[in-house]
Amino acid sequence: MDIYAVNASPRKKGNTATLLQHALDGAREAAGNSAHTELLHLYAYTYTGCKSCFACKLKGGKSYGRCAIKDDITPVLENLSQADAIIFGSPIYFGGVSGMLRCFEERLLFPYLTYTEGHASIAPKKIRTGFVYTMNVPAALMEEWKYPERLSMMEGYVGHIFGSQPQVLHVNNTVQFSDYSKYVCTMFSGEEKAKYREEHFAEDCHKAHALGAALVTA
Repeated sequence: MDIYAVNASPRKKGNTATLLQHALDGAREAAGNSAHTELLHLYAYTYTGCKSCFACKLKGGKSYGRCAIKDDITPVLENLSQADAIIFGSPIYFGGVSGMLRCFEERLLFPYLTYTEGHASIAPKKIRTGFVYTMNVPAALMEEWKYPERLSMMEGYVGHIFGSQPQVLHVNNTVQFSDYSKYVCTMFSGEEKAKYREEHFAEDCHKAHALGAALVTA
């Protein structure tokens, strides 16, 4: 099996990347030694979102069903087209995923979504998917501000295009800084954040591990 995790955080060793690695570990353990797993850091690539050229929808076009833009993520998109599972991970910025993930999703998904009745998918294969979201807000505020509902729209597109409802993990009240005293950040307590992380982050990692395993065994 080929299983990829897509880290849409600028930090290669932060909360999102750590959770994605646990998810890959869970997937690899469930799949056995033959599984190939890879963590991709989107901020390591130079690319754009969709340019609305519609080459992916041109009748008889050489790029029909594939993104025609050539840049750093062109080979990444090709690899993911043959994946068995993909786990997307992003911090939440302004109530949504990072801009890097949004641009990546446009490039990955739009070529497979057709302008036909029911928006039929022409993805090369069925791919199991998951989403891991990390956010500064606690769970109660996440629900009050309807983050899950906002995020579910793209989850729905991914599920429709790849033929499998995504597994989802929300991780709340994450630590942003190693030393809160160095930043203008009076609405948060570094001590309370550290305490919450000590009490909950290991369990969040366990949930990520289980999410990865579920993508293999579902």
